[in-house]
Amino acid sequence: MSAFAEAMRNRVRDARAALTAALAAGDVYAAAVAEDELDDALRLAHAHGVPTRDLTGDATTGGESPR
Repeated sequence: MSAFAEAMRNRVRDARAALTAALAAGDVYAAAVAEDELDDALRLAHAHGVPTRDLTGDATTGGESPR
């Protein structure tokens, strides 16, 4: 796996963890920011063909963008 792909996968993993933590804490603002980061990370990963479905820590209902 390329360094770029690994960095994108880490970004998705970190964003999912941040979203999970924000939701658990009941922090609506942090959850919104984390959700935006996750959406952006998934969009970029998918645009570059980086697989993300096998990553854990998904706090959303599937975590994958339909794009």
